[in-house]
Amino acid sequence: MAKSFQTLPGFRDFRPEDCAVRNYLFANFREVAKRYGFVEYETPILEPTELYEKKAGGELNSQLFCFEDKGGRNVTLRPEVTASLGRLVSTVQRDYPKPLRWFEIGQCFRYEKPQKGRTREFYQFNVDLIGESCPGADAELIALSIDLMSELGFQKGDYVIRLSDRAYWQKFGNTKSLSSEQCDSLLQIVDKLEREKPEVTEEKLNVLGLTTAEVQEAICNPASLGENLDTILANLKARGMADFIEVDLSIVRGLAYYTGVVFEVFDAKKSLRAVAGGGRYDSLISALSNGSVDLPAAGFAIGDVVIRHLIEETPHAAEKMQTTINAASGCDVYLVLADNSKQANALALAAQLRSAGIATTFSLTPAKVGKQFKQAEQAGAPLALVVGSEFPELSLKILATRSEETIPADQDIVETISNILNQ
Repeated sequence: MAKSFQTLPGFRDFRPEDCAVRNYLFANFREVAKRYGFVEYETPILEPTELYEKKAGGELNSQLFCFEDKGGRNVTLRPEVTASLGRLVSTVQRDYPKPLRWFEIGQCFRYEKPQKGRTREFYQFNVDLIGESCPGADAELIALSIDLMSELGFQKGDYVIRLSDRAYWQKFGNTKSLSSEQCDSLLQIVDKLEREKPEVTEEKLNVLGLTTAEVQEAICNPASLGENLDTILANLKARGMADFIEVDLSIVRGLAYYTGVVFEVFDAKKSLRAVAGGGRYDSLISALSNGSVDLPAAGFAIGDVVIRHLIEETPHAAEKMQTTINAASGCDVYLVLADNSKQANALALAAQLRSAGIATTFSLTPAKVGKQFKQAEQAGAPLALVVGSEFPELSLKILATRSEETIPADQDIVETISNILNQ
């Protein structure tokens, strides 16, 4: 028996309907980013492994798709985009006024266990604001994430943005006389509070001389949120966005390069992993440039897998997506050839319509008129244009209403079709 090939675990084929969803997401990503004045860039999928081993930290290092290339270099399929952005900015930042408002939509790879909302390859929308240290930059990114969720059809109550500050935990660690390395360990423990068994958490905290009760107290009853969080909350309140925010100090993000304010977007039921997340990473660019370039930075990312799940589980968001996809799919006009002797005329007409930007298709082989009309409906065409023995006179049918009209030979066909489509 011949071997049957399948996709590798955690990898996906994109059928036409999947590409339609992906295109819908990408279009919304680009629309909202550009609305906020961000411009698009792109970095390579393949990077030196060292870029991630030294700069990302945490569990990400165990999830790298890394290998030795034919030149003997240790390389990795990128697991996220921020490190690549930092590498790029450190070399070209002199060419651009600050702050940089950049975004990228790129494919990423992580060797994780495939499960709901998690694959080994995914697309990630990254938005970054570089060269601005004030909390207003953080608020701008959070506002962008809120507007993006609205653009995707989500409403108040569908999701929440959990806001925190890693600097809070640094101060907490200082009061407990923790070293820098111990503070890093504490952040890793806090990051997994909701996912790890309580007894495991307690054991790890005991190694640091802490208890779960102490940490939970720090989360639930903070003495002070700090100036940055207060400023960001006031900024978002002025935009009318405060109701989307929940201060949650258990959010610290898993990547080691975060230095300050962080946030994550969760569905209100918390039935999925974080939909999006990001924060401030003021030391990354300096680290990547060996100190030659020092620029503050903040950003966030949203993956296509989780957000698609959330859209499909939220009726009003799913309806908006499907309506948009339906409007953009298929063709505008299906040419029905009712007289085979007019095939050359039909081909010339198709070329004319396509040159005018009107999506047009037809049967490539002779077929009965009834079958051609069925193909027109399957193609999603709103209009069928019948080329028959009366050509250059044409018959136009609006498939949704089954109404029909005659287009005289002296009438501009492109203008006529365009007017109907734009109604």
